[in-house]
Amino acid sequence: MTTELLFRDDAYSKTASARVVAVNERGARPSPLSLLPGGEGKGTAANGRQPFAEYVIELDRTIFYPQGGEQMGDTGVMLRANGERIPVADTRKGETPDSVLHVLAAAAPRPEVGETLALEIDWERRYSLMRLHTALHVMSCVVVAPVTGGNIAPERARLDFDIDMSLLDARKIEQEVNAMIARGVGTETVWITDVELDARPELVKTMSVQPPRGAGRVRLLSIPGIDLQPCGGTHVGNIGEIGSIRVLRIRSEGKRNKRVEIALA
Repeated sequence: MTTELLFRDDAYSKTASARVVAVNERGARPSPLSLLPGGEGKGTAANGRQPFAEYVIELDRTIFYPQGGEQMGDTGVMLRANGERIPVADTRKGETPDSVLHVLAAAAPRPEVGETLALEIDWERRYSLMRLHTALHVMSCVVVAPVTGGNIAPERARLDFDIDMSLLDARKIEQEVNAMIARGVGTETVWITDVELDARPELVKTMSVQPPRGAGRVRLLSIPGIDLQPCGGTHVGNIGEIGSIRVLRIRSEGKRNKRVEIALA
């Protein structure tokens, strides 16, 4: 089921309204009691369902970014017309392109199909993700090496590089990234066709996550004079919004994985 992705056109949308198109139970988790020795069958409701089942909501449109491209999914709340709050604990991608699953918090009330809800993301958390995600783009232009992995959480982010450990200096990386951020360059969204991307393989820096193909076009993040690469995540409108970063640590995670972890300063 296709969802209109409002965050794709405006990452700064904090609120919106949407209509519920599906409510489903997903992968019930074991009850903590059932995990104890001799606890088989304990903590199970009378209808046979585990009380810790997750419910996911699909909407016709959303501002919630689903986990992907190494960026964590959004959290927040949905508000019913009567003021009842429905907490969203996570957001994930569905089985079809552009489908989004809003994972409800445990024991959260479940809305009805067809119901209209007011959406509110946890903006402070999202904005941290946007700043750190954009900072990783800048860092990938300071540490010039294939990217073998990454992760973006609200408190910290990291990239793994296929590079010799001796070439990574925390102080130098920090200084050069912050110097680029201080230039205050605006970011832009650019779209190219699958064919154009295939003709420019140098645009793809990540070895662990390949840009999605098949829809006919691919979304790029452009930081003029600094970076241009495929990315479907959320970013700040100007890299100056990042502020500055600090390198938390650099360590080896294997022959082809040298990890650089950063946080907002």
